Amino acid sequence: MAATKIYIVYYSTWGHVAALAEELKKGAESVDGVEATVWRVPETLPEEVLGKMHAAPQREEHPVISARQLAEADGVLLGFPTRFGMMAAQMKAFLDSTGGLWQEQALAGKPAGFFFATGTQGGGQESTALTAVTQLAHHGMLFVPLGCTFGARMFGMDEVRGGSPYGAGTFAGADGSRTPSETELAMAQHQGKHFAAVAKKLKA
Repeated sequence: MAATKIYIVYYSTWGHVAALAEELKKGAESVDGVEATVWRVPETLPEEVLGKMHAAPQREEHPVISARQLAEADGVLLGFPTRFGMMAAQMKAFLDSTGGLWQEQALAGKPAGFFFATGTQGGGQESTALTAVTQLAHHGMLFVPLGCTFGARMFGMDEVRGGSPYGAGTFAGADGSRTPSETELAMAQHQGKHFAAVAKKLKA
């Protein structure tokens, strides 16, 4: 049987979401018969503004995706930073460009999941997922949450940790100086594996 293709599609300002995307890829590819590709969505801000935001350089090894390419995937994981409790405008702009796919129902029935970065603990990791679900619903995609499949590490209270049953997550700090913790990276890898297993079953 042909490989199950997982597309991990993200937008990242300071590199936190990109770091999670790499872990998701490792997890997805640990499932036999799964091929995972990491993609970036197009940037919408000019270089001058990105410079003032101290944005990290773009990860050139992750090619920029077009909306049409989403139809090639058997499952899609979407990652983005939070902006006022919702997805960043760059990801929203990309999803707004999928109208042609919506018209054809080209994404209907495909599994999809989310992962995030927020600046602070009250920054909207859960509200971002809940508001992003509308994008999947209109395409008829199947939301595959992480649930509590990460086990005991999901419930630890001994450290600050992003992520929730909605998807893996990290905290960037208000100035972007905090990097993803070992637990956050492990949760992302677990989500990649969990999601890939579901997508593989659905394809079969």
